[in-house]
Amino acid sequence: MTSAVIELSDIEYTFPGRGICLSGLNFHLHEGERVGLFGPNGAGKTTMLHILMGLLHPQRGEVRLFGRTMADGRAFDEARLRIGFLFQNSDDQLFCPTVLDDVAFGPLNQGLSPDEARQRATEALTTVGLSGFEDYVPYRLSGGEKKLVALATILSMRPEVLVLDEPTTGLSPESRERLVSILAGLPMARLVVSHEPDFLAATTDTLLALRDGRIVPGRLAPHSHVHVHEEGDIPHQH
Repeated sequence: MTSAVIELSDIEYTFPGRGICLSGLNFHLHEGERVGLFGPNGAGKTTMLHILMGLLHPQRGEVRLFGRTMADGRAFDEARLRIGFLFQNSDDQLFCPTVLDDVAFGPLNQGLSPDEARQRATEALTTVGLSGFEDYVPYRLSGGEKKLVALATILSMRPEVLVLDEPTTGLSPESRERLVSILAGLPMARLVVSHEPDFLAATTDTLLALRDGRIVPGRLAPHSHVHVHEEGDIPHQH
């Protein structure tokens, strides 16, 4: 087994006034692994991702990224330069005056020169099919276009790990298929949270479910009609 790039150990998180969200949660993602995470609304999937990125702090447990315990904000800052995190809401990720500024922001923070950052940004926009959008204003884009720009902000940093929270939200069928194609060509480890079992089947190799505050094994059959019932949390086929 290769070394773990993400480790969550005995994580507990409680929202004030809402009770326990995560309890005794354990999760490992190793180099080269492609893991999909499924679960009902409110199960804590986004909360888990925010904890591993240092955006929320658990009441108990340990977060280790690239073999290092995340003991403070500086450790998370350094680790986040190596992890491409896609927010569920693209408006949380896009804040610059132009698309080019947003996509070049990450490479600039990695220490690249303005020219190098611009080149990275241009390449990333081409990858997601948005070449020519450099001077567009992000907040005027459609929901699907915002999602693809947000993905480009990640790809421009050339991350070692991808963490994607509901990446198909707002995408047209054509953009969704483009996203599947993009992910198929990326070799890095990934953790993908999605309500779309077919998308997980196309982009990940292992399925896990989040239920009752913990990670449990899932089951994903390679079939175009994999689906999930409204009350269920494990995709399956008849």
